[in-house]
Amino acid sequence: MKRGGFKKALALLALPAVFFSASARAEAPRPETFALANGMQVVVISDRRAPVVTHQVWYRVGAADEPRGRSGIAHFLEHLMFKGTPRIPPGEFSKTVARNGGDDNAQTSWDYTSYYERIARDRLELVMRMEADRMRNLRLAEDDIASERDVIVEERRQRTDNNPGAVLGERMRAMLYPHHPYGTPIIGWLHEMRQLSRQDALDFYKLYYAPNNAILVIAGDVNAAEVRPLAERYYGRLRPTRDLPARVWAADPPNIGPMRVSHTDEKVRQPSLTRLYPSISYTTGTGRQAHALDVAAEILGGSETSRLYRALVEDQRIAVAAGAGADSSGIGGGTFTLYGSPSPGVPLDRLESAIDQVVQRFLAEGPTDSELERAKSNLAAAATYARDSQESLAFWYGSSLAEGETLDQILAWPDEIKRVTKDEVMAVLRATLDINSSVTGYLLPPAASASSAP
Repeated sequence: MKRGGFKKALALLALPAVFFSASARAEAPRPETFALANGMQVVVISDRRAPVVTHQVWYRVGAADEPRGRSGIAHFLEHLMFKGTPRIPPGEFSKTVARNGGDDNAQTSWDYTSYYERIARDRLELVMRMEADRMRNLRLAEDDIASERDVIVEERRQRTDNNPGAVLGERMRAMLYPHHPYGTPIIGWLHEMRQLSRQDALDFYKLYYAPNNAILVIAGDVNAAEVRPLAERYYGRLRPTRDLPARVWAADPPNIGPMRVSHTDEKVRQPSLTRLYPSISYTTGTGRQAHALDVAAEILGGSETSRLYRALVEDQRIAVAAGAGADSSGIGGGTFTLYGSPSPGVPLDRLESAIDQVVQRFLAEGPTDSELERAKSNLAAAATYARDSQESLAFWYGSSLAEGETLDQILAWPDEIKRVTKDEVMAVLRATLDINSSVTGYLLPPAASASSAP
């Protein structure tokens, strides 16, 4: 990312949280939508509370689409997109937005890359003109490549290599997805990042950065009638890419048993364990499977009233933290996470055994009626609160559409959550929590490595 960097990847690698989690989905208003002649999808979300707009462009391409051996090129190109065009000198994009009272940023995931600005309503045409310009007219010099490559290498050192939890999370994902591109870090493997070239960036850019591979989302003090002429003027004139590659990714081989890994680092002060399972997502699941998985995660470990927290932190007092989370986004599927940090003097293997006991009891008994209703209410309440942000509204729609969901699926989410049953929760959780599909990681300080490593 241009500022704030690699937070999406780090969140997914090191924490049981998701950038677009169940609790971030709102009972959002139905947007207006239309398509341009060149294939670009446009989504307009009216929000008249203030004379400002959020302008976002979502490309249906991310780290999962990178050629083998060129990991990090999607994130690298995100940086290079600020280097300028024949009309906009290098570095002037963000300066122009700032001079007009706005702010801008960008982000890369496995499934998409997005660029966004928030600015006064009467400056919408300005940012739309600049964003459309760099969709097809990026100019890259060799000096830009060398300097920005150094930037992303240093970003990796600071955010991943110097973060023990991120290092462990990266290795766990590589084990969980040995062949699928979700096992490759978004920022890239260091040895491959160092080899990224100007031609690599241009090839990727020319293929994927096209109006028929993009979604324009605008939220704020506008409606579709006001947006359409501007969108047609600036984006509608851009040429599409013919024969866009199908997003068909390599599948992983069948699992043959549970996997384990440990990482010891002198920077670790608090031992912890994390277990990852591959799961369905809102794109790969059917019916209410993904909704039920989000509800299951909330009941099992989503808050201080959850099964894991109450049993291990409050009752047994063998943990200072314990929980679960579902990353239910992802074109190629999601992940389900169990995690915990032991109380002083408690070995990690004892905490792991206790987590397994809580999970097995839950799988045998299922949730109580009150747990089920509380989990659904918690998700709905968090969603209602989160939807108050104009930027969040745009992000919910943009990320969901880029990951393959439809507008109807997004809008139906609150009602589908309310309809989730105990049987649906148990069915999806039993299918997901297969120990033979899991990767368990221990994060350890040096003094604990000899006795606690798996």
